[in-house]
Amino acid sequence: MRRTVMPFLMACALLLCGAGCGRLSSHPVVVGAKKEVTRNPRVLELLAGPGGTIECSSTVTGRANETDGIAAMEFEAIGAKGRGTVIVEGKKLGQEWTVTRLELQPVGGGEHLMLTADLEAHTGTDTPKFDPAATSSPTTQPAPPPPADIEIALPPGGPSP
Repeated sequence: MRRTVMPFLMACALLLCGAGCGRLSSHPVVVGAKKEVTRNPRVLELLAGPGGTIECSSTVTGRANETDGIAAMEFEAIGAKGRGTVIVEGKKLGQEWTVTRLELQPVGGGEHLMLTADLEAHTGTDTPKFDPAATSSPTTQPAPPPPADIEIALPPGGPSP
């Protein structure tokens, strides 16, 4: 009986690990990060060279917590000239995930590329755009005025020495 249970348990563990890794690779934060990494001119120059392309690993490690709305994951980016680890962090605002940090750390050293601002330039940020023609509408009612006079009753006697 022991011989048949162990392979079954190992197969279940591998299946669960594979399903978890698959979910991370399709997470919205990772999808957006991969899109930016494969088209970013600085990443292409560093890892692929002129006319080269970048491939992103399908293996993604890290965590994404839907309840807390926080994600931190890593995957590898590979080009003809080199490879690097992509670090991506995100936050869930309402029902949408946004990338709060995107960085490429080249394998073997070298300057880290902070790509967060590059991504924001392509996608925008979660900050609402200012519309000067919009009319303002109060979201809360004004607070009632404070009482005219307040009386504080102190117990007899002074403070203890």
